[in-house]
Order: sequence, then C-alpha cells, then structure tokens
Amino acid sequence: MFETSEKLTRGMNEQIGNEMYASMKYVAIGSYFAVESLPQLSEFFFRQAEEEREHALKFVHFLIDVGAPLEIPAIPAPVSQISSAEEAVALALESEKEVTRQIDALLKTALDDRHRLAEGLLDWFVNEQLEEVNTMDTLLKIVRRAGESGLLYVEEYLARTGGPAAEQVGAE
Repeated sequence: MFETSEKLTRGMNEQIGNEMYASMKYVAIGSYFAVESLPQLSEFFFRQAEEEREHALKFVHFLIDVGAPLEIPAIPAPVSQISSAEEAVALALESEKEVTRQIDALLKTALDDRHRLAEGLLDWFVNEQLEEVNTMDTLLKIVRRAGESGLLYVEEYLARTGGPAAEQVGAE
C-alpha cells in the first residue's frame, strides 16, 4: 500500500519488541512493589506496563495499516531481582531513556525516508517519551526524598494524585 523502507520496517518491528520488553519490566517492577505491600506503587507500575503494551500495538497497527511486513520479535526476560524502591524506579527511568533513544533513531530513519505517515506516528511518541521520562524522573526524586523508610509517604502521594503524569495532565 504505502512504500516503507526495509530499514524503517525492521526498526518498527524491533520497536514492538522494545515496547513489550518495557511492559514486562514494568510488570516486574509492579510485582516487586506488590510483594513489598506497596499497592499504590504496584498499581502505578502495572498501569505503566499496560501503557507500554498499548505502545507496542500502535506500531503493530501502523505496520498493518501501511501494508508493511509485521514480524513480532522475541523479547528477553526482564530483571527479576530488585532490592529497593529506588533501584526499581531508577530502572524504570533508565528504561524510558532507552526507549526515547530508540524512538529518536526511528524518527531519524522516517525523516531520512521522507515517510510522512511514520513521522506523524513518531512525533506522537516523541511527546509521549518527554512525559514518560519526566514522570519517572519526578517519581525517582520523590522516592529518594522519602527514603526506604518513608515509602508510605510515596504511597499516600500516589493515592492522592495518581502520580507525576496525572499532575502534569491536570496542569494543562
């Protein structure tokens, strides 16, 4: 249907795996917080896991819509050993930074290919990644400020506000 380069198609297929891997990381982080009896943090990360899955599906549907070959890649197992809330949220922040680098590389390919449809999709992701990195950065700062002994304050904060991204949406 639409001309999509092999490089862009391959990159988007890889990104499906990257987004699913990010989703599984968030499942692992949410599970860590569930085991630690921190239900707000657990639910926050389970919601993030679902959002990353939805991101993967955006790429799936895009490839289908433009008539490009869909090849869903295998994904590695996420980290299974987490020792602290700070480590968990730092892992999430690093994951969002990595996804941002991946999206930037895909956007460069789309720009090089002059693939306007892909550019439109990836512009959405660029803005989404700004929100995601800021959300995790803010949450990490809050967790560090509270410390491991003050995680119930973080729980209360999340219960009251829904988290950093919810506050940003409300501020618009």
